Amino acid sequence: MTLATATNEHLANISNTLIYSAMAVYTLAFFAYIAEWLFGSRSKVGRTAAALTSAPAAKSGPAVTVQTAGGTAVLERPKVVVRSATGARDVPDGPGAHGGDVQGDLYGRIAISLTVLAFLVELGGVIARAASVERAPWGNMYEFNITFSTVAVGVYLALLALKKNVRWLGLFLITTVLLDLGVAVTVLYTASDQLVPALHSYWLYIHVSTAILCGAVFYVGAVGTILYLFKDSYENKLAEGGTPGRFATSFLERLPASASLDKFSYRVNAAVFPLWTFTIIAGAIWAGDAWGRYWGWDPKETWAFITWVAYACYLHARATAGWKGRKAAYIALIAFGCWLFNYYGVNIFVSGKHSYAGV
Repeated sequence: MTLATATNEHLANISNTLIYSAMAVYTLAFFAYIAEWLFGSRSKVGRTAAALTSAPAAKSGPAVTVQTAGGTAVLERPKVVVRSATGARDVPDGPGAHGGDVQGDLYGRIAISLTVLAFLVELGGVIARAASVERAPWGNMYEFNITFSTVAVGVYLALLALKKNVRWLGLFLITTVLLDLGVAVTVLYTASDQLVPALHSYWLYIHVSTAILCGAVFYVGAVGTILYLFKDSYENKLAEGGTPGRFATSFLERLPASASLDKFSYRVNAAVFPLWTFTIIAGAIWAGDAWGRYWGWDPKETWAFITWVAYACYLHARATAGWKGRKAAYIALIAFGCWLFNYYGVNIFVSGKHSYAGV
């Protein structure tokens, strides 16, 4: 067990200043993302509608025309847009938030630049918080929140760096990051202090860091799932001959096709699920060292396991033909809801061995 050291109040104050500064820059990025959506060209949209209305519905059967070529009859069937094996229509991806024009793209690049700056400032705030007490900055819910939002933005920027087309995610990510930080600095704020004795372990760096990373990736997957449900409903309405509202058309047409959103969410959830499994195992090992038992159905342990089961059910459903598409998406949202309750509800409202929220 390490000896407690005094808190460096100067570094703690610097951390607070950096977190508030990051919120200010995130706010500027938020308005830049709004400008990207508002001022991006709308002339590029309408591709989904064109794809779903340019051909007769599959169930009515394609029209057949007869041409003659050298005296031989040739049957020519038009291309028909139908649902693919994954339950999503074969429609093109939208042009993105910027709408495919120069002005919208400029606002988008400004938004991303501001997001990078805010990420670096917030990361500095997290590091300063850690340096103020010479430990990992995950001793209470405030520290967990500021680290979680930093990692979530880091995941988004990493996907952009890998040349993934995820700029459509920026507005939704920054909106919720601002809400998360707002809750952190008002409701969850805890003065910089030393850890309780049970947390003095190298497992804090392993178990909690992987839990934060998993939560950030699960969050990105949840955003993709929610947008998938909206885009799928939009495509359904078009396929049935309906006319969506002007706002819905302008907004949803710029998003990737529902099939792309569904695939994106599945891939990020599937990629991080093994790490969540490791997180639970690491927590059990730490519990064995700290409390003399590996598993005791503490509320945090129970909800971590429930979350694991929920995501396992989602991955199984997503791989089963009869449960692809919207059904699997609902399970994914239930699974993320379990993670959120494990994150907020258990720490704040439930008493247990993991009651280190500090609020």
